[in-house]
Amino acid sequence: MGFLKDLKGKFKEFQAEHSHGRGSEYVDAPSSSGVGGAPPEWTAAPEISHRWGKWNEAPDEEYQAGEDFCNENPVVAPRILPSHVVDRINSIGCKAWGIQYPTTPRFSGQIRNTDEAKGGPAVVTITTSEKCKDTSLLSDLPILAGLYDIHGKQGVYYEVLIQKMGGFIALGTACRPYPEWRMPGWNRLSAGFHLDDLRKFFEDPDGGRDYVDSNILSRISSGDTIGCGYEFATGSIFYTYNGLRLPSAFTGVYLPRPHYDVFAAIGVSGECEVQVNFGAEVFRWKEGNEWAWRVEGHVGRLTGGPGPYDEELPAYS
Repeated sequence: MGFLKDLKGKFKEFQAEHSHGRGSEYVDAPSSSGVGGAPPEWTAAPEISHRWGKWNEAPDEEYQAGEDFCNENPVVAPRILPSHVVDRINSIGCKAWGIQYPTTPRFSGQIRNTDEAKGGPAVVTITTSEKCKDTSLLSDLPILAGLYDIHGKQGVYYEVLIQKMGGFIALGTACRPYPEWRMPGWNRLSAGFHLDDLRKFFEDPDGGRDYVDSNILSRISSGDTIGCGYEFATGSIFYTYNGLRLPSAFTGVYLPRPHYDVFAAIGVSGECEVQVNFGAEVFRWKEGNEWAWRVEGHVGRLTGGPGPYDEELPAYS
């Protein structure tokens, strides 16, 4: 146990020095010398880093398996969406996004995507049983597509309605491939807000960092809506709570932007039920309903090089 904890600390130091990246239907993109620039130097977030989770702690063998997975499976470079996918996005907008079924037998539950519910809700419903173990579920299409222009947008955003949290729920972002048995934020190029202890994680296999003061948010209940957004100008990931935008959780991540395909990531464990809204229904965060934050308008004209938000890269925090 002690050896693996020491190994975790050493690996985090390695990540701080060497963490780079580029991440269900794609075709490989041609290489381009017009996109480049080194990522910003990593600097630690200011909050105290907890060594242990407040309520949940994954077994050491799962930690090691996650590290081995990331070492053996390089991050997938950004890819061009097939024309029929782009046509579908142009036709039905945000309803084109769904959640991909995981391959791990740890997942015990159902995923009902919007195209499986003709005339039904325009959101994705995820239901899990008490037998469900820690599982990360990724969107089938990227919400941040590195090879596509931002068209003057401010960012991208999605929301999750908590209908039942008998177990453990987290939400955030991840690049593919990601170890399905690891929660968002625990491994390479992934951010997560964990709703049991309200801590934030970015490539953090330990206990995370406190996010917001308890007088703003002290617990999550059924009926609450948590949103996750990414701001192009600052490379910031932020969250919302019942329509209130919370402070930025991380800044300077997924930069330079053309190097990354980033997917929505939902973590589930135990008996839970959530609805994931990519924008086909009205967001509780009002600003998210504006064109500047909708995911479907981000996919379109291919980039020819760094855009205005890719030239100055803020340091990660």
